[in-house]
Amino acid sequence: MIAFGPVPSRRLGYSLGINNIPAKYCTYSCVYCQVGRTTHMTIDRQEFYPVDQILAEVGQKVAEVAEAGKRIDYLTLVPDGEPTLDINLGKVIGGLKQFEIPVAVISNASLIDRLDVQEEIIQADWVSLKVDSVDERVWRKINRPHRRLSLPRILEGMFAFKQKFPGKLVTESMLVAGLNDSEKTTRQLCDFLLELQPSISYLSIPTRPPAEVEVTPPSPEALQEIIEICSEQAPFVDLLFEAEVGDFVSTGNLREDILSITAVHPLREEALRDMVSAVGGTWQVVEDLLTSGGISSIRYREERYFLRHFKDIRRKNVEPVP
Repeated sequence: MIAFGPVPSRRLGYSLGINNIPAKYCTYSCVYCQVGRTTHMTIDRQEFYPVDQILAEVGQKVAEVAEAGKRIDYLTLVPDGEPTLDINLGKVIGGLKQFEIPVAVISNASLIDRLDVQEEIIQADWVSLKVDSVDERVWRKINRPHRRLSLPRILEGMFAFKQKFPGKLVTESMLVAGLNDSEKTTRQLCDFLLELQPSISYLSIPTRPPAEVEVTPPSPEALQEIIEICSEQAPFVDLLFEAEVGDFVSTGNLREDILSITAVHPLREEALRDMVSAVGGTWQVVEDLLTSGGISSIRYREERYFLRHFKDIRRKNVEPVP
């Protein structure tokens, strides 16, 4: 399926996804990837689907959504691989303009130093570029890039693209325990972001099953320190914890439901209180989980978030990076 959704997105409202790359053609094989390990590692751009097929499937979906009385805020190129590997990407973006809906591209930035890639995605209205670390040793461990890729060239390419892109540029950084959650790597990343000056820099943590099963989020203590450093150095940093869609419902065992939900979805205090109240429970169950270490909380911009504490299932085969 090339076109899917629309799905609610914290970043983009109601986003109609466009899967213009088959799984799993990518330039990276990130340890945390929710689609799994890369099976086709490449940096060579090629045609995967005819442009007409992509546009036809998107057009059909747009019509179906309109008929259902729903809205689409963005047409988003967010495939199961790296979208800029599509050699027809520029033609696809140009063709999508016929629907008069803003176009977004979510890229890992690995090919952003290429002028052809820059000129193609410059047609989009909103572009997200990944930057998990600006330290090459950390980058190679967390993103596991194609051997011919160069981090300095990628970072230079991001600056070059920022200078010519008239749309909204954001960055995304995934934080993984033992890899890029130290004070040193955080300050390096924030220094880079401060120089790049994107509209928003999103920080996220692994909340879905990763390619490497022992990958875990930073500890709540490390995450709190990262948030404090970034908020101080780069005020445009934001947390990409998925926004709640509807109410969270307990199936009967409130304690177990809180543990299972917070393992994949950090919860705001308001949402958690609503969930507890809906089943006639008391806040004491949350306090007990905090005391026992089952869950932890962090604070960000006057909001309190609750998340599963993964202290007992740390990834054993990842070397801490100072």
